[in-house]
Amino acid sequence: MPAPSLWQRLLGPSLTRQVPRDHRQSSAAFRRRQLVTLGFVVLGAGVLAWSLRITPGSNTFYLATILLAMVWAVGGFASGPLHLGRIDTGVSGPEHGTAAGTDDGRDAGPLGRPVVQPLLLGLGLAAVFVVGGLAVHALPFLGFLDDAVARVLAYADRGSTPLLLAVTVVNGVAEEIFFRGAVYAAIPRRPVVWTTLVYVVATLATGNVMLGFAAIVVGAVVALQRRASGGVLAPIITHITWSVVMLYALPAIFVR
Repeated sequence: MPAPSLWQRLLGPSLTRQVPRDHRQSSAAFRRRQLVTLGFVVLGAGVLAWSLRITPGSNTFYLATILLAMVWAVGGFASGPLHLGRIDTGVSGPEHGTAAGTDDGRDAGPLGRPVVQPLLLGLGLAAVFVVGGLAVHALPFLGFLDDAVARVLAYADRGSTPLLLAVTVVNGVAEEIFFRGAVYAAIPRRPVVWTTLVYVVATLATGNVMLGFAAIVVGAVVALQRRASGGVLAPIITHITWSVVMLYALPAIFVR
């Protein structure tokens, strides 16, 4: 048998190979989840817009970001049951002694909590953004994007690094609990597309085009992870890995 490709070992189980799950809920519970989720989307977008209009590094800024994380986390848990999810940790096929089937009809390998694959995906996403950041900073005709990144990095330049790291991690976890937990479970059809769209719209409340672009890319990847695994653990790991690398890598590129 040929050695499994990178897609089979990493990207397939993480993004496209849906594992079996039974997360059904009653019609009444589904409607309740939708109403709760909608309310917290509006509330969270408002808090997010406010937080990025506060003086970087101020006590009010940290208060706002903590409040935002609380909104996303409370909204996620208040909407209904959430799941960590599992992925196929081996290469699918009868030679591996598989028994269960995936949603696309293939045999599933042994299932486990997604940890390594999401971490590697987060690092891969970060590498793509670092290369993009170098291009934006080097090309004069992309100066408007350079300015947009610089406005975001003002928070890293003026704030307390340990506090920023804590805020980055906490908000990444909270966002995934809400957007890939509550929002995803509240959408009956095409949840990958609609979850990503809601995430982008909420992020655009900041008025920063670069944050909106990042939300499109990262939102789509973690939504695919949510569909494949049936839970929020993989999106959380990928999101915080990407966020932490960006926190330290981009200031090194956009030094003025």
